[in-house]
Amino acid sequence: MSLFNKVLASVGIGSAKVDTKLEKDTVSPGEPLRGVVEITGGNTEQKIDDIYLSLNTTYVKESDDKKYTVSGLIDRFRLAESFTLAANERKEIPFTFSLPSDTPLSFGKTKIWVATGLDIKNAVDPTDKDYIRVVPSPLMDSVLKAVSSIGFRLREAECEQAPHRLRRRLPFIQEFEFVPVSGPYRGRLDELEIIFFPQASGETEILMQVDRRARGLGGFLAEALEMDESFVRFTVSNSDIPYIEQKLHSVIAKYA
Repeated sequence: MSLFNKVLASVGIGSAKVDTKLEKDTVSPGEPLRGVVEITGGNTEQKIDDIYLSLNTTYVKESDDKKYTVSGLIDRFRLAESFTLAANERKEIPFTFSLPSDTPLSFGKTKIWVATGLDIKNAVDPTDKDYIRVVPSPLMDSVLKAVSSIGFRLREAECEQAPHRLRRRLPFIQEFEFVPVSGPYRGRLDELEIIFFPQASGETEILMQVDRRARGLGGFLAEALEMDESFVRFTVSNSDIPYIEQKLHSVIAKYA
């Protein structure tokens, strides 16, 4: 490679391009995501030091009473060792990885995407960005549908910075906020909030916040002192799916 071509490559002119093609763009946490990374060489030979995929999302942080949206890394996967890509050479690298069980769902404003990057020393690194739709696992779906059947409507679902007491592997949690619109809890509860914590065992821990509606003077005092909220932890598994509505109803009724 001539010195002039080396200079061109180092500043990203005529350099390699990357394009990731996914087998499908809808997937559940824990399921495999498959695809192929297509790399096309530019006008000059280049050494590719690294190829990686990163799974990312957005979440809300709060600082000085102001909220703003930031990007968060869910996981990162290395695809290949370093190699030399000849000018105009085409190379395909297939991949498969399992979506982490704590990947947030595509609800509300939450976006999830796969970013592909080539690490090229002293050059502008080529990147590619592909959005995916993350849908609930069968267990999560059964919980969300059961809450709806009991008489609640999903008002908001948002990824937020996790308080230290709730922080696990990731710096954020996804909270599902429901309001009662019919059934036995209308007029008795203000809202119901649910957070999923999938476990390595395949079970899912649920943190539920039951916010009772103020009733009478004592109720207003309790609400003013934030004593009207009850936090409940319980675990569900796939074997609970046929009875999930009954189980949720039993839990909520204790605190309504």
